[in-house]
Order: sequence, then C-alpha cells, then structure tokens
Amino acid sequence: MSEQAKLLEMVGVHKRFPGVYALRDVTFDLNAGEVHALLGENGAGKSTLIKILGGIYTIDEGDIIIDGVNTPINSVADAQKNHISIIHQELAQVPHMTIAENIFLGKEIPGPFFTVRRGEMVKKAQKLLASYDFDVPADTPLGSLTIAQRQMIEIIKAVSFDARILVMDEPTSSLSDKEVEFLFRTIKRLKADGVGIIYISHRISELFAISDRVTVLRDGSVIGTRVTREVQQNELIAMMVGRELTNYYTRTYAPQRGDEVLRLEHISSGELVRDVSFSLYKGEILGLAGLVGAGRSEICRTIFGLDPILQGDIYINGQKVKISSPEDAMRLGIALVPEDRKKEGIFAIKDVTFNITLKVLRQIIRGLRMDRSFEKHVVAEHIDGLSIKTPGPGQLVGNLSGGNQQKVIIARWLATKPAILMLDEPTRGVDVGAKAEIYAIMNDLAKQGVSIIMVSSELPEVINMSDRVLVIGGGTVRGDLDRHEVTQEKIMTYATEEM
Repeated sequence: MSEQAKLLEMVGVHKRFPGVYALRDVTFDLNAGEVHALLGENGAGKSTLIKILGGIYTIDEGDIIIDGVNTPINSVADAQKNHISIIHQELAQVPHMTIAENIFLGKEIPGPFFTVRRGEMVKKAQKLLASYDFDVPADTPLGSLTIAQRQMIEIIKAVSFDARILVMDEPTSSLSDKEVEFLFRTIKRLKADGVGIIYISHRISELFAISDRVTVLRDGSVIGTRVTREVQQNELIAMMVGRELTNYYTRTYAPQRGDEVLRLEHISSGELVRDVSFSLYKGEILGLAGLVGAGRSEICRTIFGLDPILQGDIYINGQKVKISSPEDAMRLGIALVPEDRKKEGIFAIKDVTFNITLKVLRQIIRGLRMDRSFEKHVVAEHIDGLSIKTPGPGQLVGNLSGGNQQKVIIARWLATKPAILMLDEPTRGVDVGAKAEIYAIMNDLAKQGVSIIMVSSELPEVINMSDRVLVIGGGTVRGDLDRHEVTQEKIMTYATEEM
C-alpha cells in the first residue's frame, strides 16, 4: 500500500508500570483496507499497546499519528473521536437490554422530554442487522443470544458508527467454524470499505487466512513485522517464544488401555445431553469434539453434578454411583476445569495461594488453626510442578498472563488429587508457549494414571492430544474414533450429519 493510505502510526511508544517496562520503543502502523495481525505470548505487550490506542492508558513516550497528523489520545473519548473502536475479548454489553439498545448504547436517538426514540432505534438497528445478513429481530434481548451472536453484534455496532480503525481481540475464541467463515466475510467487506483492522489471535492458522501483515511482540518490544504470505508458521512461533518449539504437541506415546474408571450409560440431562453412553479408561486422554452448542460442555457439567441427571446411570470403577452435586463428584475423585476461566475459574482479586488452595481448605484448616506449613507445601508444589510464572504466591491472579491463570486453575484441581480430570477448552486464549506447557502437563498426568476428558474446539489439538475422540452432536455421541483413525474430515462428517 502507498504511504498516503496509512491510517495509523504508533512511533517509539514506551509504557512503564511500577516495576514493569510494559512497552519499549514500539513502532507499529496500519494501512487503510489492511488486516495487520498483532502476535505475541500473553504478557508480550499486545494488550497494553491496544489500551493505549483505545485511550485506556496514556503513553509515557512516543507519538500516535492518525492520517499523518500527530494525535494525542488521552481518553476513550479521544479514541472514539478519531474513529477508533476496540472489540475486546470480554464483551462490554448489557444482556438484559435489547440488541437495538446495545447498538445505540451511549448514542441513543433523543426524543421529546428526555426520552429516546426506541422505535426508530429498532428500525435502524434492524436495517444494520439485515445489511450483515444477521437474521434476528433487533428487539430481541441480547442475553438470549449465543456468545458468537453477541460478538457479531459488537462488530456491527463498531462499524455502524464509522470506525476506521478497528481492533479485534481474539474474535474467534467462541465461534464455530461456520461462524468464523461469517466473521471472515465481514472482515473482507470492511477491508473493501477501507477500514484498517488490527487483529489479535493466538490461532496462527487464522492469521494466514485473513491478515496482510504480522507484527510480533515479545517482552514489550517489536521482534519484527512480516508480510503474511512470505512467512512460515514456524518462523512466527520462534519469533514469539524466542526458541524453536520442536515438540509442540507432547502426546508422543500410545499407552496401553488401562482399567475402566468411568462409564456413562444412557445419560440424559435435558435437550443438550441425550442418551449419552461411553467409557473412560485409566491414563487415557479422551477428546470431545463437535460444533459449538453440540453438548460437549454440558456432558462434563452433568458428570460433575452441575446439571441434574434426568435418566441413566454413572459408574466409577465398575460401581454405580449417584452424583447430585459437585461435592459428590469431588468425593469420587472427579475434577472440572471450566470453559470460561474469567467467570467460573479464577478469583482475579485474590492471590495465587487462595486460588490454588480453594478446594483443599478442609485439609488446611484444622480445628481452629490454619496449617500454614501444609498450605505453603501445596502452593509451592504446584507452582513448581506446573511452571507457573508468578513473582510469588502472594501475587494477584488477575495480574498473571492468561496461560498462567489457566495453570493456576489446573493446579487448584490437581491439589484435590483427582483420578478423573475434565478440561473444557484448556488452551483457549493462551499463547503457543503456554499451550505447549499445558500439553506437557496433560501428558505427564496421563503417564501418572490420571484419566482426562478434554473438550476442545481446535481440531489439531483434539487429534494430536487424544487417545480416542468422541464426536458429539445434538447432545449425543455420534462417533467414537481411535487416535489411529481420527481425521478432521471424519470428525466434521460425524459432527454435521443429520440424526
């Protein structure tokens, strides 16, 4: 693209926090009609750079140049005034309000006597939705939509108010393959309209499908910028982590099938879990694959006692058991690392010690006193064993990177010494280095005889890390594939077949 087409330049940007140099002499630019991917491990500085652009943080040194003009951005209002819109991974929406009300939130159409013209807002919102082939009534409560649909509403909202610089932070983390295709079509349309897009994703394969250039950050500095079509994935990974990840997936051995540790017989817990039957064996990693909404997470919730069993039986080590609550499941040696670590996993304003020991407090609190020695042992064992990068056990978990937050949640459940560990999207939103570490943890646990059920929307992850793969669709098991026969084509065939 020509120099005249440059929308944005961030030149020599520095940002410091107490004890941390978050950004060091970062230079980044964006052209009109371009997708420029921003890549890096968690903690590399991507979020800080984007928050500066969005007016959440101010720069310590450096310049922001928009359309060739030096443009200070000191507030969110400054960013909006300069047609900058950021779609965060954690959506800032009001679920109890309608789609139209969310689209016009803060920019309502005024009516007489301090009212708003709701009817006009609904009509305008409906036209916007139709222009993006989004076939849902604009007066629908936002909370009734899927996460994927809500994310599309946020994109439509951003571009409807003339965003020229659009930041997408992990936009596909909750989307099915079909929804990703819709998103990519929308991005191509925005490019054609001259919108510049900064695209952040840990799924490197996406960057090759959608981006024009890739800039890699590491430890707050720019490692390099590459034209996407001229670079290889291994080179980008090496730039990110500072080394070659020669053994990315660590499932490198084929264990002998152990004894059956869990069996479900004709389990139903509602519309999303219907007549599910399968077995899990000692030291096995069992992958659950399928489309978004297929019922994978709901199967795990049912096993863990979060959703009531309406019919069917569960057996642990050959013995029929009753699981009516998570407490029942934990007593039987079952643990669940949930899909949404922000809402269901971490306590961000609590420290690492609290988060790791939460499920073993009964062992730490003995009578009227705390066994601090045992508490320190548990925390140190798991910080070391899982290579959790933290300044110390007193660090707030909210200040850790996404990958380390995920390892803290895994540590919490490993502290209970489970025989069966269920991991729901264990590497969602974490960088490639942290993914490799989580895969290594899973590998080691399986070698130790822990049985693992892994839900994942990333097919390469499912195929490479699983001993067997169950394909879930319509709330039931549609296919049972051995690791030697599983392929992406077979998974998608079972996942999409009509029952």
